[in-house]
Amino acid sequence: MKKSLFLVFALVGLFLVSCNRDEVSAVEDDLTESLQLSAARAAATSDTVTKQKCKGKLTEIAAADLSAAITSYISSNYAGAEIQFAGKDAAGQIVVGLKLADGTHQGLLFNADGTFNKALEKYKRGAKLTKVEVSALPASITNYVTQNYAGYEIKHAGTNADGVYFVAIKNTDTVKVLQFDANGAFVEEKAAPTHPEGPKGKRKGGR
Repeated sequence: MKKSLFLVFALVGLFLVSCNRDEVSAVEDDLTESLQLSAARAAATSDTVTKQKCKGKLTEIAAADLSAAITSYISSNYAGAEIQFAGKDAAGQIVVGLKLADGTHQGLLFNADGTFNKALEKYKRGAKLTKVEVSALPASITNYVTQNYAGYEIKHAGTNADGVYFVAIKNTDTVKVLQFDANGAFVEEKAAPTHPEGPKGKRKGGR
């Protein structure tokens, strides 16, 4: 009887440990994705083509709200691509940021009627992040977080090809993404973004 009870408690303990690990893993994945999505949005809005062609600030839109012409173009020309960002300017033009099947990135500009206009020139450089260990961040970044975000902890960080830093910070129940320039100077705070294709597990293709 004692052996049976011991086995039951041991199994329950293993189950709880496994659940906790899964929860931690899910949180880590969400933080990493928040960084990547923030980089994708920043890359789309700051790309040379976007600045030249789009009229005014981009308003984010859900992937489900993209026209059939746009989604068909993406499916036909970028099989397996994941939409990371979609936004519309004041004239109705659409910017879409993609993560391609091979892990690289591509930004596209569409006309208001959904027809393809051109590829974004520098999106690829800005959208891809290279992980940076928290311990390797410049002191200016860690000091800024300590001084301005009491109760928050730096959880993840990365840089794009231009050296721009994206830093995910978290307190008990809030996640924020901070952007710093290549010198470690604060640029802006970004609300933790949501994926344009919906929560994890509910996206097209099970992404």
